[in-house]
Amino acid sequence: MGQTQKIGGEGERRAVEWLRSEGFEVVARNWRSGRYELDIVAVRGDVIHFVEVKTRGDEGWQSPEEAMTPGKVRAFRRAAAAWLAVHPTELEPQMDLVAVDATSGEVSYVPEAVLSRW
Repeated sequence: MGQTQKIGGEGERRAVEWLRSEGFEVVARNWRSGRYELDIVAVRGDVIHFVEVKTRGDEGWQSPEEAMTPGKVRAFRRAAAAWLAVHPTELEPQMDLVAVDATSGEVSYVPEAVLSRW
């Protein structure tokens, strides 16, 4: 496993810990459908949260928020739609971002980072 995968895996682990501490129930991690992937799917209250995790180490030249390019946003929306097609739900969908600083371990939660346009 390369350094980038290790940093990403640790970021996802920290994100899951943080979400659980905030009352989210994590129902899936690294869910795939074809070429699309969701880092985390979680439920809290009457909302299903599709969570993109962005982790940056010392070498990260852009913030995790800036890393959400238009292409990544489109793929994120398609992945969430694919999840909903396989797992129909009455829950309200929401697309969030969790940014993890690999150096400090700081976790930042950005609710509705991507407008879902359902």
